[in-house]
Amino acid sequence: MSRLELDHVVIAVADLETAAQELEARHDLTSVEGGRHPDWGTANRIVPLGETYRELIAVADAVTAEQSEPGRWVAGAQPGRPLGWAVRTRNLGEVARRLDLPVSAGSRTTPDGEVLRWRSAGLEQSVAEPALPFFIEWDTKTPFPGRARVLHPAGPVELARLKLEGDRRRLAAWLGEHHLPITVQEGEPALAGIVLESPAGEIVLGAD
Repeated sequence: MSRLELDHVVIAVADLETAAQELEARHDLTSVEGGRHPDWGTANRIVPLGETYRELIAVADAVTAEQSEPGRWVAGAQPGRPLGWAVRTRNLGEVARRLDLPVSAGSRTTPDGEVLRWRSAGLEQSVAEPALPFFIEWDTKTPFPGRARVLHPAGPVELARLKLEGDRRRLAAWLGEHHLPITVQEGEPALAGIVLESPAGEIVLGAD
């Protein structure tokens, strides 16, 4: 099986600039402007964390968002709560065949005009069961957003682990063999917490 790596976590917010300011004020984490998803009606900001990142996402075009599954997902979320997570693979086709999932293409344009491209699978299931990640494979010519150059006031920060609630056996079957930094507690499906490691200790981001 293709190796799975933690890619990013998604946080829906009402306003990107306000959310970015609050994140820096409360947790000393800096974000950078991501860009727009033209087919989804959404826009994002990125909190780079090296080999992973935290994505702040908001509706930018309500009409377009209503017509796309990702847009409706973001529009229907409670602002500030962890919405979902993604795992990275270099062989999305293999994962999609194992789970009998369709593959879709996505893109966004950065503020400097660069187009980032990826393919994904499993978003519909992740929307229905937030403990399940969706799968993403980045285009080989696309720079990984988590490696964007940024200085966090908190110092070098990495995503240490995710706290999940849900069905352990369902998640194990969905992921297959893996070594992802996750803990799972039985309960209603949810991404319950995001634990970051900084020089000063842990930063725990939850439902607030």
